[in-house]
Amino acid sequence: MSSGGLKDRNAETLEDVNAVTKELKYLYYKRLLPIEKQYGFQHFHSPSFEDADFDNKPMVLVMGQYSTGKTTFIRYLLEQDFPGSRVGPEPTTDSFTAIMHGELEELIPGNALSVDPKKPFRHLNSFGNTFLNRFQCALLPNQVLESISIIDTPGILSSAKRRMSRGYDFPAVLRWFAERVDHIILLFDAHKLEFSDELTRVFGALCGYEDKLRVVLNKADRVDSQQLMRVYGALMWSLGKVFQTPEILRVYIVSLWSQPRLLSDHCQLLELEELDLLADIRNLPRNAAVRKLNDLVKRARLVRAHAHIISHLKQEMPTVFCKESKKQNLIYELPLIFSKIQQQQRVPAGDFPDCAKMQARLMGQDFTKFKTLKPSLMASLDKLLSNDIAKLMPLLHQQDLKKASPPGIPDGTFLETGRSLFEQVTKSGESREIQNDEWVVTKDKQKYDEIFYHLCPNEGKLSGTKAKEWMVSTHLPNSVLGHIWRLSDVDCDGMLDDQEFALAIHLIEAKLEGHGLPGELPAHLVPPSKRLHKGLAV
Repeated sequence: MSSGGLKDRNAETLEDVNAVTKELKYLYYKRLLPIEKQYGFQHFHSPSFEDADFDNKPMVLVMGQYSTGKTTFIRYLLEQDFPGSRVGPEPTTDSFTAIMHGELEELIPGNALSVDPKKPFRHLNSFGNTFLNRFQCALLPNQVLESISIIDTPGILSSAKRRMSRGYDFPAVLRWFAERVDHIILLFDAHKLEFSDELTRVFGALCGYEDKLRVVLNKADRVDSQQLMRVYGALMWSLGKVFQTPEILRVYIVSLWSQPRLLSDHCQLLELEELDLLADIRNLPRNAAVRKLNDLVKRARLVRAHAHIISHLKQEMPTVFCKESKKQNLIYELPLIFSKIQQQQRVPAGDFPDCAKMQARLMGQDFTKFKTLKPSLMASLDKLLSNDIAKLMPLLHQQDLKKASPPGIPDGTFLETGRSLFEQVTKSGESREIQNDEWVVTKDKQKYDEIFYHLCPNEGKLSGTKAKEWMVSTHLPNSVLGHIWRLSDVDCDGMLDDQEFALAIHLIEAKLEGHGLPGELPAHLVPPSKRLHKGLAV
């Protein structure tokens, strides 16, 4: 298919996604929001949705204990550093950072974010200044961020630091994000597996969102296969105790950074697991409309159960005497009330909120101000669940038919580049590409030629198979080597001649020395024999 046809198909799919999103927004404001306001849903559960909650890009929440590789993982996805990022073995990330697309790099503080109607963070002001001072948004121009946004989080405290106070309700903030994001990436360190008290509380905050959770056992190249098997078993056992569901959580075993992996006998496993995880994230934009519809239906079911609960409590309250004692009795009998509503109103048990949390929230409420069921509102809600949502399914079906080329994150984007060897920094701090008529690889060309001819080229060129056999011996991740191959195969013939192979080795050595890779091949690195092909002057 031509590139023009591909763009047309992507545009059509985006139109379908926008059409579904627009209809969901209309249904929420018309049918669901009036019921939420009538029965004070926002006081017990989550705030009302706003336009930004429907219009924002898919979000990924990255969390884990400190030094599990959260920020490094994000850098690996973005191919560059982001404003405010810092990596180290100690707890270096002490803030929530929303990493989003912007034309220029800048940091927006939390208090400004909480009043921006175009960002989906306005309701975070309920957590107070202590949290907002630890919240920021990093904007930067990045291809990945055109399709998704990423939330970086502070490291979960270990047992040794459990007495430290953050000054805000950390699990509650995580739950707020968990409700709104599309994926939750939970990272563990393969050679430092620990379940602290705060981590256990965080698990409690994530209950109900297990379908969004992706557990990642990171830095798995630092342990041998026997140790990895034991760590994996211990992790699965611990997760099974916390998430008491019949489904087993998927655990990805990876080493998510762009540096050479340590020698291990499970390198192939790490590569396959990484490909699965990155493919899962890459497909997020394609499934954005389905996720929004699913979240709206889940919210509507909870609103229906909430309305029946509030109405029942209102009907049971006396009109004049013993109001407080009756209120206490009703709160104590809430589990029985849940069962009665299930039987009388045919509301599924899975639609009800957590009983203990509901009891705690009811303690501070005035039951006399509750409202009884309004038939017209409940009929509108039933119509939403039975008819309106069903009418959206054809649009989703059309989107599925076009998924041969949907607007997901482009392949080859999950690499770490950043400021590289191929740029030099001037005294003013601005970077500019090195401009030089001489090909910079020439000085080591003789050394590279020895490797090239030792691999027995055919008619002056190495096949992809032969070149790959040598390149994988450097132990760089396959995703990085794939990017190097795309940069080096200048004429795109699937083979490397001596100059292209020399360029590939030059890029590999630069990466092994800790430098980033360019997103596109700079003019001064194009081999002399290929400059006419690239439209450059020799």
